[in-house]
Amino acid sequence: MAARAKGTGQAKGRRSPAKPKTPATSKAPATPTATVPTTATAAPAAPAGSPAGQRPAALRLAATAQLIEAAGLCVAAAFGAISTADGKSSQAASGVALTVFAVAVAVGIALIAAALDKARPWSRTPTAMIQVLVIIGGIALLDGGRPEWGVPALLLAAACLAGLLTPASLRALNRTPAKTQ
Repeated sequence: MAARAKGTGQAKGRRSPAKPKTPATSKAPATPTATVPTTATAAPAAPAGSPAGQRPAALRLAATAQLIEAAGLCVAAAFGAISTADGKSSQAASGVALTVFAVAVAVGIALIAAALDKARPWSRTPTAMIQVLVIIGGIALLDGGRPEWGVPALLLAAACLAGLLTPASLRALNRTPAKTQ
């Protein structure tokens, strides 16, 4: 006796190939019909007042500022690697870990900047939070007597937030409401 699959009333084991289901209520002959393929991801709508496919200049400014911040973090990671190699780190392993972490964060920031440049709606919040952290870091650098690092960080954060929060950028980053059928 074959074992039955629980709750299905059918035996377990090898099955024959599935047959296509045909609707029982439809008696009309099968004729090919033209269907329009629907996709789950639609291209983002162009912001009002700009040509289709073109993103606002302020959004490009924000993405560029964030990309420059990522490059600056890579430079800081390089300085950390040099300090670790010179033996100025308290422990070599922690210096290496900090350098690798800084590079990984810089890559993440660069990826978010690329998404922001493509006007991906999800990129707005991470960009704003990164700028809050850059502002905190810039103030800490100014407080620590490093204005050559703190002032550019604050200026880049201000430029990025200004570009991110313009009305044209907000329109470009808003999702279009889903139509109900």
